[in-house]
Amino acid sequence: MTNEHDISVVNGLVQVTIDSADGYRKAAEVADNQSFRTLFSARASERDELVRKLQDFVRSHGGDPENDGSLAAGAHRFFVDLHAKITGRDEAAVVNDVEAGEDHIKARYEAALEAENLGAEARSLIASANTVVLAGHDQM
Repeated sequence: MTNEHDISVVNGLVQVTIDSADGYRKAAEVADNQSFRTLFSARASERDELVRKLQDFVRSHGGDPENDGSLAAGAHRFFVDLHAKITGRDEAAVVNDVEAGEDHIKARYEAALEAENLGAEARSLIASANTVVLAGHDQM
């Protein structure tokens, strides 16, 4: 039971972390400021690395790792893109969207760490990944 539970919790984080990486790539595309483009691209790569680590955990524990973000995140990226077009790629709007995404992923990782019956290995992986997520959150 714990193995299935751990896989489910980690797979949920795979999905939200894919969403985060995709969101950063979209933000890098719409940002006019080169510093923001560089920062957002670096964050996307960092989140891609977290995705790989989380997927490796799921695989090594007999699960089938998620490979896609959530449908809701896809809709959110569409509206971010639409908003950027309407507002003329307003940097403040892009940063606000990134901050909202960071608040969401931070909350998901915190909830995962609070999950009952989480195995020690899963908890350690999530705590390590959460350190990266918190650093990104605090920077934004």
